[in-house]
Amino acid sequence: MALQTTWFLLWGLLWAVFFMTDGFDFGIGTLYPFLGKNNDEKRIMLNSMGPLWDGNEVWLITAGGVTFAAFPKVYSVMFSSLYSALMLILFALILRGVSLEFRGKVDNSGWRTLWDTCIFIGSFVPALLFGVAFANIFQGIPIDENGVYLGTLFTLLNPYGLLGGLLFLFLFLVHGALWLAIKTEGELHDRAVSAANSLWFLLLITAVVFLVTTKYKTALYDNYINNPILFLLPVLNVLALLGIKFYLTKKSYFKAWFASALTIVLCTFFGVVGLFPNLFPSSLNPEYSLSAYNASSSPLTLKIMLIVTVIFIPVVIAYQVWVIAYQVWTYNLFKGKVTKADLAYEEDAAY
Repeated sequence: MALQTTWFLLWGLLWAVFFMTDGFDFGIGTLYPFLGKNNDEKRIMLNSMGPLWDGNEVWLITAGGVTFAAFPKVYSVMFSSLYSALMLILFALILRGVSLEFRGKVDNSGWRTLWDTCIFIGSFVPALLFGVAFANIFQGIPIDENGVYLGTLFTLLNPYGLLGGLLFLFLFLVHGALWLAIKTEGELHDRAVSAANSLWFLLLITAVVFLVTTKYKTALYDNYINNPILFLLPVLNVLALLGIKFYLTKKSYFKAWFASALTIVLCTFFGVVGLFPNLFPSSLNPEYSLSAYNASSSPLTLKIMLIVTVIFIPVVIAYQVWVIAYQVWTYNLFKGKVTKADLAYEEDAAY
């Protein structure tokens, strides 16, 4: 039981880290056609995330790997039930990666316009659909006792699912605008700050509506009511959200971005803690739900995993420390603002 609970929390943590890191990439890509007024500004926007975006997506692979290894039944049912949505996300992520590499290969405005559109689509679609997917998980998926999904893609596009999609979208838009405020200067910087301020109010309204709607559409609050100490989590979440605006007003953009990152992590954990022990609840019958206990690997597999984990944990820890250290080093290396002068040294770069 303890091991299954640990893997459940680790599963939630990895998704939270992915949304925190790749979220500002999605936000920048979605804001890209609106804030970038010319080719130089668009290149600056892309270069602000260029050295980081592919490393950020490693966390998505890690989250999927943990789901597959620790909760294989959830993995199979999730990818069959949400197949259409997840494939759309996958194709969008591929499209975004290809667009970032191909945009600068031909010096032609039509060519760049094509890939600029793809960058927007490849950022907007995952930002929205990740929120739609998780909101549907929060309220329950129509799966029967055999784990068969009794619905279509349009079943997922229900009002609560779309509300969750908007929440994630605004979270990422604010996150991306703040990153641009940190990394840019001049008119682009001013537009990014203005966008962050405006989008924050939309995020606040959406978050309030989502929290109220969640009370009637899901059972997430049950764990909080049964364990009142857990209400500390949404309280901290609200404080982090307010902290974004506070630091924006103070023009402390990195602190505002950090508050935004904390908001995303706490928002994810708000749902994960509310779900526990369920990983994939059924809206048809609670008995059909897949939880950390009835959908985990077999006892023998868990024992083998435990033994392997104990043996290789020093290697895993060392690797994770190296990955985190490398990402910290990378963020620190590219912490300066991206300017037009930098573009002169990057004629052969993809962006």
